[in-house]
Amino acid sequence: MELFIYDWYEKMSAEAAKKVMHIISAKRKTVLSPASGDTPKGLYAELVSMIHKNKTDISELWFIGLDEWLGMNGDDEGSCRFYLDQQLFNPLKIDKNKIAFFNGKAQFPWEECRKVDNTILALNGIDLAIVGLGMNGHVGMNEPGISPALHSHVAEIDHITQEVGQKYFKEKKEISGGLTLGIANLMEAKSVMLMVNGSKKASILKQVLEENISEKLPASFLRNHPNFSVYADAEAASLLKK
Repeated sequence: MELFIYDWYEKMSAEAAKKVMHIISAKRKTVLSPASGDTPKGLYAELVSMIHKNKTDISELWFIGLDEWLGMNGDDEGSCRFYLDQQLFNPLKIDKNKIAFFNGKAQFPWEECRKVDNTILALNGIDLAIVGLGMNGHVGMNEPGISPALHSHVAEIDHITQEVGQKYFKEKKEISGGLTLGIANLMEAKSVMLMVNGSKKASILKQVLEENISEKLPASFLRNHPNFSVYADAEAASLLKK
């Protein structure tokens, strides 16, 4: 595990974007799995700016959605796909055929999960998964108690995540379920980047990185990944052992 701590969120985002650019530039075909949410927003803005400034060839840049709320898709403001369309896919003018994303409105959600897993296999795996950290230690929509052996699956959303998730919507939404890559998918990715910022995440980051690896803290399983990096700002890292 590599841990990178920066004084400011903006610096953390810029340095994380440099790493993503390095991965994109190192091989012609790159598969990214980006998380939605507030934390990676700065990274995406930096990445879009770098790609445009450097006129980087992204014709072979592919995306696998990390997760989506059950009953939603890109047409719903506040959905994971809507967020990433606004922050990443549209600014980069990514061909929709190069985006494999869970459709939370699908009639058969488990078939959606299988389709995403099959796409990952067809693309020879995920090169980099960019994930955030939930207040209860979840990653993607892998909530406490989930088996690390699961690949893409339909998830039951923890009450803490339901409460926190309301911030993405203008009106109260039912977000008790979701479709998500599993811990097994993340462990099979070539690299995983965990981004964490703000003092509110200090306690849970300390638990994830310093307590025993267990199903109670799903993100802790990532410590067993051979290419796992953590990008944190000083506030989020304030409780970590020196």
